[in-house]
Amino acid sequence: MKYQAVIGLEVHVQLLTNTKIFCGCSTKFGATPNSQTCPVCLGMPGALPVLNKKVVEYAIRAGLATNCGIAPKSVFARKNYFYPDLPKGYQISQYELPICLSGHLDIEVDGDVKRIGITRIHMEEDAGKLVHADVPGAGDASCVDLNRACTPLLEIVSEPDIRSADEAVAYLKKLHQIVVYLGICDGNMEEGSFRCDANVSVMPVGSDTFGTRTETKNVNSFRFVKQAIEYEIERQIDLIEEGGKVIQETRLFDPNTGVTRSMRGKEEAHDYRYFPDPDLVPLVISNDWVEDVRLSLPELPEAKFRRYQDELGLTAYDAEVLTADRLLARYFESCVALAPQQVKTVANWVMGEVARKLNDEGKGIADCPVTPQLLNALLKLMEAGTISGKIAKTVFDEMWSTGKEPAAIVEEKGLVQVSDTGEIERIIDEVMAANQGQVNEFRSGKEKVFGFFVGQVMRASKGKANPALVNEILLKKLRG
Repeated sequence: MKYQAVIGLEVHVQLLTNTKIFCGCSTKFGATPNSQTCPVCLGMPGALPVLNKKVVEYAIRAGLATNCGIAPKSVFARKNYFYPDLPKGYQISQYELPICLSGHLDIEVDGDVKRIGITRIHMEEDAGKLVHADVPGAGDASCVDLNRACTPLLEIVSEPDIRSADEAVAYLKKLHQIVVYLGICDGNMEEGSFRCDANVSVMPVGSDTFGTRTETKNVNSFRFVKQAIEYEIERQIDLIEEGGKVIQETRLFDPNTGVTRSMRGKEEAHDYRYFPDPDLVPLVISNDWVEDVRLSLPELPEAKFRRYQDELGLTAYDAEVLTADRLLARYFESCVALAPQQVKTVANWVMGEVARKLNDEGKGIADCPVTPQLLNALLKLMEAGTISGKIAKTVFDEMWSTGKEPAAIVEEKGLVQVSDTGEIERIIDEVMAANQGQVNEFRSGKEKVFGFFVGQVMRASKGKANPALVNEILLKKLRG
């Protein structure tokens, strides 16, 4: 490699507040265009913004969770630029004095841990949305929907510490997991709740002078971020190798072709003519408020990951899977609370049968019809020897589709496990008599056929025979 990539990410996190950052309009997604607006978010002359306190609290939560310092005083600024979906002609953001500064996240890629610095986190309002459509009587047109205007955002700006697309994705996934755990963002990337701008440049290996960067705007999936960064790295290297120069510009990523394309020249900070917003007083945050927010923070993914290993005895793999999603972790912990002596069994069922059915039906754990109480009742039937593990999976599928209690399903379908040694011996005798050739093979030393006999016995018992008893009695009879 003759060149080294230098990557910094600007992540926009849409906050889960009920109302907008500077007015009382709803932030609900998918409403009729322009139905959630008022003079403030429409930019009407004389309309004055009023700061939503919940937005500030969420910003503090994000800062504490990413190891940032919380500024005792921060200031809102006007960022001036023209775009058709920006009704005021400026965006209210923060510039010189943001709310959070100098944080970091540690990521792991290929077994190596790396610290990625976070320059700042600041609050701002979102712009509206242009909808390009065929308008009856007007033909192709661009319509403006201002429902999203004034929706609260956090912009989380990393240091240019990232050196590959894989590192970028690892950082984004960790940040995404944190904001969802905090309950400040739903993390829905398809709806734009979590999206990123990727700043990419390349420099010769060994150099400490960064190259000219480009910014690829509003990439809203981890896969697309990886593709966009990898394409941009390759494009810039090819351009330099051919004697050209990288131009500082804003680019868009086309997921259909996998390439980035030029959108517009990239502005510098002075082009936006930042100045403090005269309609909003400086924001002063007391230490008491910060500490109150700190005490309200939930257990974050890293701490939960370590606890699952240290206290619950799970493997690193199991802990990683079970903590990847906040609601999945909550479901698992609810199950463990009901069966504290069966942690590993619970983990296997949540990662196995529960995850399988959710994946098959494209559902999230919030839509799981098998409650922790129902799953615990099923595990108790297994523990008591009432049903086998194989039968339990059949019962689970029935629970999933009907919501019935496992005991009722077992009784209704006659699935009680056979633990009568006399009945099991009878079945084994019949299987051995029908397969005398395999009996002789076993007794001549070819003990691999033992599995064949187990399968035949379980088939003959319709899966109801107690597996432990089957193995014990079968082995004795085969050995004569």
